[in-house]
Amino acid sequence: MILPMKKICLVVRDKYQNEALTRLREIGVMHLERKNASSDALAKSLERKNRAENAMGLIQAYKTPKKKKLSAQQQAGRRERRADSGSRRGRRAADLMGIEELEPYSLDAVNAPERPDLVDLMVGMGRDRKALEDRITFLTRERARVEAWGEFEPAGIKELAESGISLFLYELTPETFPAVPEDTRYIKMGGDRSAVYLVVLDREIPGMPAFPLPEKSISQIDYELKELQYKLAELNARIKSFADRRPLLNKEMAGIQSNIDFEAARVELTKVEDVPAELGFSYLTGYVPAGDMDRLKEAAAENGWALTADDPGPEDEVPTKLKNNKLVQLLYPLTDFLEVVPGYREVDISGWFLLFFCIFFGMIFGDAGYGVLLFLAALFGIVKTAKNGVPGALKMMLLLSASNIVWGVLTCTWFGVETAKLPQFLKDISLSYISPAKTEQAVVDQNLQIFCFSLALLQLTIAHIKSIARTTLKSPRVFSEIGSLAMLWGMYNVVLFLVVSNSRRSFPLLPVSIYLLAGGFALTFVFGNYEGSVGRSVLTSCKNIISVVLGITNVFSDIMSYIRLWAVGLAGASIAATVNSMVGPMLGNFLVFVGVILLVFGHGLNIVLNVLSVLVHGVRLNTLEFSGHIGLTWAGTAYRPFAETEKK
Repeated sequence: MILPMKKICLVVRDKYQNEALTRLREIGVMHLERKNASSDALAKSLERKNRAENAMGLIQAYKTPKKKKLSAQQQAGRRERRADSGSRRGRRAADLMGIEELEPYSLDAVNAPERPDLVDLMVGMGRDRKALEDRITFLTRERARVEAWGEFEPAGIKELAESGISLFLYELTPETFPAVPEDTRYIKMGGDRSAVYLVVLDREIPGMPAFPLPEKSISQIDYELKELQYKLAELNARIKSFADRRPLLNKEMAGIQSNIDFEAARVELTKVEDVPAELGFSYLTGYVPAGDMDRLKEAAAENGWALTADDPGPEDEVPTKLKNNKLVQLLYPLTDFLEVVPGYREVDISGWFLLFFCIFFGMIFGDAGYGVLLFLAALFGIVKTAKNGVPGALKMMLLLSASNIVWGVLTCTWFGVETAKLPQFLKDISLSYISPAKTEQAVVDQNLQIFCFSLALLQLTIAHIKSIARTTLKSPRVFSEIGSLAMLWGMYNVVLFLVVSNSRRSFPLLPVSIYLLAGGFALTFVFGNYEGSVGRSVLTSCKNIISVVLGITNVFSDIMSYIRLWAVGLAGASIAATVNSMVGPMLGNFLVFVGVILLVFGHGLNIVLNVLSVLVHGVRLNTLEFSGHIGLTWAGTAYRPFAETEKK
């Protein structure tokens, strides 16, 4: 559910701004209304944050070394060795990077004033590495450009030019070579199908650009490349040695973000004009959940703040704070990743979203074997992270993999293995309606299609029922929602009539479906644009007749869209079966190792493709088709209170 919010205006004395903001951050319930204000301090903090992120990016690919418990004697010896090693490494890095010698960097003295700044030091190393990589790239391209000319000294050609002997290099195509003037003095150095290489004496060839001379000979380029690659390897080793500074960088970035939030809040304070300087005060606006108002009121009374609280107006951009049970909260990692939030005045569908997403996940993956692998991976992750708090993504993965296992068991699908080769007990526990182990494949496919359309009918019906519940029953506009629901049910039978095979058609309600479509269209035409007058509503519908008529086709396309669940699941099963058929002949001979590698790679790739399919198709059906019928646009702003970093 979406929690009700209060719009707050908080007035504080100018001389107590910092104290007020500190206390407000400790409370951590007020979402500040941003006004895009700026200041020099805020700009510096943002620049510092960017540098810290760049520093973190340097060591992101390296694992943090695990700390071993050492005795006091071992720790003392380690400090001595680290100091000596750090001194040598600092001198070597200084020589390579062309900077002054670095003092050994100690975790115990990071904040000491005589030590170099960690972020600046790492950013500097990143800048030096980028310069080395750019130079290596340039020399590599330069060597490839002049390789065909062989070993020669560019400086010698320049010296000859200063002595009055001019030489020009030309790399011509076989087509342009005949166009060289006959009076041109040249030496042909060689050629192939793509180019002809000439050394021209005395003067350039008119209309033909000469080959630019390189800075160095090939041997000099090779020597510099080796030297640069050695320096780059040394610098990468130096950067890798900073992997154990990741906790320090995380702490640094948290502090920077805290400063940014505080400074952003300070610049949001609006000074009240026409007030004596000694009595100056400013105000801050934002939003607070209605249930947290008592805490803010108590703080205002204790600190002497002036406080007003009103219900948000229709034009206010109110943040959205959701409150759901722990089961529904398993959806939050997905919605946070997608950055989708319902608007404050919209409806929260988190519970229905999670329910149907689990179903969609199972149908798209559609393989119990894959589900078992995901389930075990989720369990392993949960056990490994139990001490520090299990991430919500792992809990969600556990739920989704369970859904996948259930669907795979019901359809008798295990790693794409042919049904006939599966153990009998796996066939016995499958559901005959959708299991090829008990029913012909053609009939199973037909049943799955019907199931997809029925799932569409169920989910979209729920959407319209919730829309009807949100519409004021006294308003005639509720008839438009009833009409949309009638068209949905009528179109469902039309879809089944068009898709299901002739041998299985039995739709006594088809004539009723025509009446539902016609009656539903009439209701939406008359009441769909109701704003106080039926006449104006009909007139508006007449002006927008094309979009009103397209409403029927939209219902048809929305129901048909659910067929993707069957089609994508079928594609994944086909890939798994293809991998098995390719690997099968290899497992009985000397190619067994190749077969195992191909088997792991093929099924691993199929799992990755299924994950992408879920994100594309499973999410789409919830955020587009379902949300469209319920009137949800996902145009909300997430509630982010001004609080300490660990409270957010």
